[in-house]
Amino acid sequence: MITLATLDIAGTTVDEGGAVYRVLAEVVAEHGTPAAEADIRRWMGADKREALAALTGDPGAAEELHEKFVARLHTAYAETPPRPLPGVAEAIAELRERGVRVVLTTGFDRQVTDPLLASLGWRVGEQLDGVVCAPEVAAGRPEPDMIVEAMRRTGVDNPANVLAAGDTVLDIRAGRAAGAAMVVGVLSGAQTAEELAGEHPTHILGSLAELPSVLAGELSRG
Repeated sequence: MITLATLDIAGTTVDEGGAVYRVLAEVVAEHGTPAAEADIRRWMGADKREALAALTGDPGAAEELHEKFVARLHTAYAETPPRPLPGVAEAIAELRERGVRVVLTTGFDRQVTDPLLASLGWRVGEQLDGVVCAPEVAAGRPEPDMIVEAMRRTGVDNPANVLAAGDTVLDIRAGRAAGAAMVVGVLSGAQTAEELAGEHPTHILGSLAELPSVLAGELSRG
């Protein structure tokens, strides 16, 4: 039985208009190292400091570049506020009503995550059971550390009780590395069904809004 769902934020639970990767590409290009779209896509879902260091080839500038990225992203979000993807808030509420704890995981740090979630009115202890940001663990995706930390914070010991969902290849790799019983790719973000399927998730859904019915179906078969 699934008792914990770990869900990515941008592109999985929240529609932020693709701003994060647009801004990431801008910051990298302004540093003098323009990145091809394929290179940006490889870092979707990753810790943003790690992405900036790798994409620019300049780890020493990562902190300064991250500060620029955060400021630019706040401006983008002020101009076009993020919003929950259709049906996702309702799906999260339904999961929690069934006793499934819901923890968001993200490659953002708290500078981005906390204002973003506050703008949605999502709070730990009310709409959510926790939030884990990549800088709070030893390694971001594709390592399983954020999922393991979500398990620790919610008292879930067995990965057989865990569902991990996200819209990127790195989300799926992290879920598989954690040994999660269900590893769900969603098509509401920037990566395609073909890209996600190559990582062998247990499910690919059009939207996280479908998750409660999928879980109900798994329970009835179990």
